[in-house]
Amino acid sequence: MKSPRTLLAAATLAVALTTGMTVALTPAAGAGTTLKAAAAEKGRYFGAAVAVGKLSTSAYTTILNREFNSVVAENEMKWSSTEPQQGVFTYSSGDRLVSHAQANGMSVRGHTLLWHAQQPGWAQGMSGSALRNAMINHVTQVATHYRGKIYAWDVVNEAFADGGSGGRRDSNLQRTGNDWIEAA
Repeated sequence: MKSPRTLLAAATLAVALTTGMTVALTPAAGAGTTLKAAAAEKGRYFGAAVAVGKLSTSAYTTILNREFNSVVAENEMKWSSTEPQQGVFTYSSGDRLVSHAQANGMSVRGHTLLWHAQQPGWAQGMSGSALRNAMINHVTQVATHYRGKIYAWDVVNEAFADGGSGGRRDSNLQRTGNDWIEAA
């Protein structure tokens, strides 16, 4: 016969997978009654990538609030979402996630300030110093807006090429200079 903890973990996994959450489970002797409690007992957090649109779904938020003590924005904090037009910033979706997390005692990881994908159209057409200046302005504005609300940022995402070569990804960001990651 399976323990109540094992049944809870299995039920949580089944519901999480059907609601779009990714869950990694490992058995732990003497663990708490929820995944976040088990993580907290070890001084850790247990997080989920959250699509803000799902926060209006009762089953989703029930599981999120019960089982997780940390969240990361799925797309709401990416460049294309936070600065859809150059110099015009919109934080409403990211702010909604942060507010939900704060109201439920969760930490928030920021994802992501710069990435070769999901750049706004206006940035995709830029290069050189114009792109570099826009990139630095974007990082500065968004990080400043969320100062004190985000415990850590993925400032640069997937800067290295796939395939194990160890080289940098060929992207418009890389072409602004070899120090673009440090500048960010």
